[in-house]
Amino acid sequence: MSTPPVTPTCYRHPDRVTYVRCARCNRYICPECMRDASVGHQCVDCVNSGARQVRQVRTQFGGVPAAKPTVTYVLIGLNVVMFALQILVPGLQRDLVLQSYAVADGDLYRMLTSAFLHYGAAHILFNMWALYVVGPPLEAALGRLRYSSLYLLSALGGSVLVYLLSSPVAQTAGASGAVFGLFGAVFVVGKRLNMDVRWVIALIAINLAFTFVIPLVSSQNISWQGHIGGLVTGAAIATAYAYAPRGSRTLVQAGATAATLVVFALLIWWRTAVLLAPFGMA
Repeated sequence: MSTPPVTPTCYRHPDRVTYVRCARCNRYICPECMRDASVGHQCVDCVNSGARQVRQVRTQFGGVPAAKPTVTYVLIGLNVVMFALQILVPGLQRDLVLQSYAVADGDLYRMLTSAFLHYGAAHILFNMWALYVVGPPLEAALGRLRYSSLYLLSALGGSVLVYLLSSPVAQTAGASGAVFGLFGAVFVVGKRLNMDVRWVIALIAINLAFTFVIPLVSSQNISWQGHIGGLVTGAAIATAYAYAPRGSRTLVQAGATAATLVVFALLIWWRTAVLLAPFGMA
């Protein structure tokens, strides 16, 4: 007596006859469950299991590599859209620029919205050109999340120093604080990667010279507070991101980001108290 051979069927679809086996687990698989592999075919479960075991590629500083400078392009787009809205929407610029008494009165959003406004075409063209030049390599080095945090913290750092040191009635706007923060970050990251950073030093020096000289020879006002605040913040955050110990890198980077926000909050609270004290509102 003999037992008739059993016709093999797919392990996921028992009603389908197949003679193909998975190269990893050796189970029978039908065409729907086949996935091409370097050798033979694999089943869906083995392919998914292998994908989970593959470690995600990270940059040297812990971020996910950005194949395209998407964040940089989005930031440029936001600045251009806001500039167009400034022209088209009456009162928008007045409501969003950084004005210290307005911030002290509760308009804290101005600390960030002002970084997406510009006074004139030359102003936005220079800032967007600078962002287009230095943004992509930084985004590639840091990854999108850390790069975004760096940009926004630099913008906020510039606004905080403006709030602390500028005239309470002055109206300030521009992405220059964020751009100067990127300048500082390029220097720090370049040093960390043992790159030639002399061009960055020259770039920073030239822009700082313009910052202090132009107001002396023309009627154009430039917020040196925003530039210096952004530069210092960007360099400090980049230092925390680039030199964080590998074993606790994410924790140190997140802690530095949070600590910077706390410092900014305390400085804003102190300056607000000073501005409101004459009115008996401190």
